[in-house]
Amino acid sequence: MEAKRRDFLKTAGLSSGAFFTSPLTLFGKSPVEQARSAAKEVYQVKKYDTDLLVAGGGMAGVCAAISAARNGAKVILIQDRSRLGGNGSSEIRMHICGATALKGQPWRETGIMEELFLTEAAENPQRSFEIWDFIMYDKVYSEPNITLLLDTVLYETEVGGGEIKKIRAICSQTESIYEIKAKYYADCTGDATMAAQAGADFMRGREAKSRWGESLAVDVADNKSMGNSLLFMSSKHDRPMPYTPPVWAKKYSKKDFIHRNIRGLEYGYWWLELGGLMDIIQDGQELRHDLLTILFGVWDYIKNSGNYPEAENMALAWVGMIPGKRESRRVVGDYIMKQDDIQNAKLFPDRVAYGGWPLDDHPPEGMSSTDMVPYISIPLKAPYSIPFRSLYSKSIKNLLMAGRNVSVSHVALSSTRVMATCATMGQAVGTGVAYCVNNGTMLTQLGNDASHLSRLQQQLLRQDQSMLGVKNEDDKDLAKKATVKASAETKAGVAANVLDGTNRDIMDGNSHQWQAEMKGGEPWLKISWNKPVKISNVQLTFDTGSHRRLMLSGDDGVYNSQERGPQPETVADYIIEAQTKNGSQVLAKVENNYLRRVENLFEPVEVESIRIKVQRTQGDELARIFEVRCYLEEVRGV
Repeated sequence: MEAKRRDFLKTAGLSSGAFFTSPLTLFGKSPVEQARSAAKEVYQVKKYDTDLLVAGGGMAGVCAAISAARNGAKVILIQDRSRLGGNGSSEIRMHICGATALKGQPWRETGIMEELFLTEAAENPQRSFEIWDFIMYDKVYSEPNITLLLDTVLYETEVGGGEIKKIRAICSQTESIYEIKAKYYADCTGDATMAAQAGADFMRGREAKSRWGESLAVDVADNKSMGNSLLFMSSKHDRPMPYTPPVWAKKYSKKDFIHRNIRGLEYGYWWLELGGLMDIIQDGQELRHDLLTILFGVWDYIKNSGNYPEAENMALAWVGMIPGKRESRRVVGDYIMKQDDIQNAKLFPDRVAYGGWPLDDHPPEGMSSTDMVPYISIPLKAPYSIPFRSLYSKSIKNLLMAGRNVSVSHVALSSTRVMATCATMGQAVGTGVAYCVNNGTMLTQLGNDASHLSRLQQQLLRQDQSMLGVKNEDDKDLAKKATVKASAETKAGVAANVLDGTNRDIMDGNSHQWQAEMKGGEPWLKISWNKPVKISNVQLTFDTGSHRRLMLSGDDGVYNSQERGPQPETVADYIIEAQTKNGSQVLAKVENNYLRRVENLFEPVEVESIRIKVQRTQGDELARIFEVRCYLEEVRGV
């Protein structure tokens, strides 16, 4: 790549340092020197110094930036588009899949991804992908520790002593060049662009069975990959809508769709896939056009073959111009996840996230060979854990990664690549960086030291990042020293569950939540201490229906099968009262809540007990609370 970059600049009459030459005057300069000076005059260099530079604003990058910022790190997030969300944004419109693929199991992702899911469902009843973009923008922009640089392309990564020293990025719209130094760098580009520029070790293509003994791997290693997809949306009108395809659109017949299901004409189709036989990155321009020839050809077949009379009044409403990618580079970490780790649900000691999507591999031929089945999907029996050691580079000591570019085999990637799983990796990476910054710890030390890992896991768990088998053992949680009772409880939801250390259904026969009938009053939960304690934060975790999927989708079947809006199990209105030596005091009164995790912050107060009174749910007949935590800490902005 670097050789090609130098050749390009040489042809243009410039050097690789063109933008950084700073002559004082154009007088008496050669044409090349004048060009350099003009570039310098037009493009202003802006320098930043930060804790974490996140490259890539997809779901992994968004969650990495937010989690690091919320844990006190200063963050710069650069995104090469004007919108956040990557494959899930309005520019690509793939719905965000994850562990809800585990049928009948309660493993929807929690943490920041859940916060985004719940916010979108509540605030976007108009089913707008552009509003979903704004929800992500609002979450990022509202974090004071994040500097967001949109329309900003990473183009150079400077390395020294085995670590990244700085990166350079360019925004043509503002004629700005950003020179950014950071303590840590998170590659969330999907293509591992920053890692490749830094010279990090990475994998590409498909490994052979013999390498790791993966039964789903190919017999002979190659450079092929899963392809890219281009989506479209259509809408129904009150009259026939004729369609004439471009002259360059491909022609299809019924035999081309033996293995490809045309249904739900409003949104299609993930199998409009191509590129696995090409260089996904370098051949991107050609690949996009080839995908357009396929897309318009498929729509031509739907409209004009006569096989879909229901399409007569349908017309294209939106056509994607940015292909959604599945696979390119994968950075080598301290550990490479493999097929066995996923199918046998290996419980890593350094687990910081989980996945549950099937081992879902797509043949590299895609639509270039329509007589082939477009995917091979092996369902999983249970969720699997993801180790922190797979989320940082083995060869560049301050480089992390989250998304489809993490340290996994090609076979393992077929599961880990989906966006909700990538988002949980992002939260783990952001929190891990903040931990390293706050504790002076190196990444490889954090990934391999049991005591550091335990503290990181507890920090993640407090912020609602679920990890298989990890329970609340936070010694700062004062509720752990309390007793609990309730005005009422069900047989399946006793009050003691809110202090049992598990804040969700984990399919072990215990609901791990307090439940009480709403009819006839306002049920309450009381947390009491033997002697008064001082607190400033009561953290509540509610039930938000994690057994069902929740995502914005253009597919009517997917969208209409969901419970849209606030989830009915969620506690909507509640009051937190404290009993102090001076009597009763209201600490918090909340209305119209739809989130799963809520921190109720107030000035420090010494309490003998607190009572949480549930006044209304979002529709469920039961009041439900998974967990109550209590902390004393500095409170800002209360």
